[in-house]
Amino acid sequence: MDLELIIEQRQYIDFKVYSVTPIKKKYGFRIILIYENGEEKPMQKSGYATKKEANNARNIAITELHNGTFVVNCNVNVKQFFTYWLEKVMRPSILTSDSYDAYKNIVYNHIIPSLGTLKMTTLSRGHIQKFYNEKTQYSHNVAKLCKAVMNTALKYALEKKLVKFNAALDIELPKCVKKKKYRTIEIDTKKTLNEEQVRLLIEKSKDTPIHLQVLFAVLMGLRKQEINGLKYSDIDYIHRTLKVQRQLGKKPNTDNSELKVGEYTKQEIEVKTFSSNRELEIPDIVFEAILEERKKYERNRSRRINDKTTPFKDYDFICCSTYGNPRSKSFHFKYWKALLKDNNLPNIRFHDLRATYCTLLIKNNFNLKAISKQMGHATEIISVDVYGDNEEIISDCLDELEPFIDMVKPEEEIEEYGDELLIDIDEEYINALAVF
Repeated sequence: MDLELIIEQRQYIDFKVYSVTPIKKKYGFRIILIYENGEEKPMQKSGYATKKEANNARNIAITELHNGTFVVNCNVNVKQFFTYWLEKVMRPSILTSDSYDAYKNIVYNHIIPSLGTLKMTTLSRGHIQKFYNEKTQYSHNVAKLCKAVMNTALKYALEKKLVKFNAALDIELPKCVKKKKYRTIEIDTKKTLNEEQVRLLIEKSKDTPIHLQVLFAVLMGLRKQEINGLKYSDIDYIHRTLKVQRQLGKKPNTDNSELKVGEYTKQEIEVKTFSSNRELEIPDIVFEAILEERKKYERNRSRRINDKTTPFKDYDFICCSTYGNPRSKSFHFKYWKALLKDNNLPNIRFHDLRATYCTLLIKNNFNLKAISKQMGHATEIISVDVYGDNEEIISDCLDELEPFIDMVKPEEEIEEYGDELLIDIDEEYINALAVF
């Protein structure tokens, strides 16, 4: 059975339905589907015990044919459909390899093992509710992902006339936990740093190759792959703003053999969501570090300009090697773990710096909607769900985050750069992170 031909089949433009007749000691009827080119496709519905039962089925079929909900092929099972949907429909449209892997995990490790043998036409709301109940007991987060995948996939199946209705529509996950009071602060301090620890981290990271990465994460809330994708061309040096508009990672549909060594996981891809495209104001301490890093970049480029063996790769990445190559996804790891161990800091993930940034702002009563936009979340409620709630939204604007920067940056003299880059360092820099 060629599943692609079945799923992507043409839609009939007319039909004929014949009367009920005896078929193999039972009853049934024939349907002729007529296509635009005049081709006719015969179908037979049989196996009904009585003539009345067959006539009822015939009337239902006629109604579905008129309404355009008639299922032409009833032999596709859940495993066949979801495999096709994942590889042929979703994979070409998913932006990152990580996203594809998440979909793949849900399809192959959860949906197919539980529902794979069922025919798409027999997949019912009862099957899906039972599936959600089982997955909620396993993991509420996994259950939420299963629900999202089921809804999206069955919507596509309905469009392709593989099901009569979306059986997952409006089915809710069971309430497995007591509902929390809306907008109450719950911060897991084991996964974040406090202000004193952030100050220490920033100071001690200066002697490591990941100092700028640490600043971008803990003082601007950037994701690791967003940091690796930043370029000097993303910076407005006059207004001191930074555009986040790409990340580095794997494209789902690229062949590793077609790329140069080391490029497969460092491809320029779009940011995680539409909301992740954002323009941020740069705190003074981060801006100064960028200027210092730019000096190193220019020195390395000048030194290797005539090097034929190992020429400088002028890709414009802010976080790069001495040869100009972008940093890999795991470059930070050994330096990060050493920083934590050497300074008796909690053994958290690098990504938890992003959570640290968010929770410190929430603890200081900053506006959730503004924090959400700053971090590139789709809505303010995501920040609430992931990192903790605040009792109320204070206002629609985030006026100043400079006090937060003052709390966490090391006490030191700010170096003056003069006119070297035609930029003055403003010690009274206000609205250091974002103004909405």
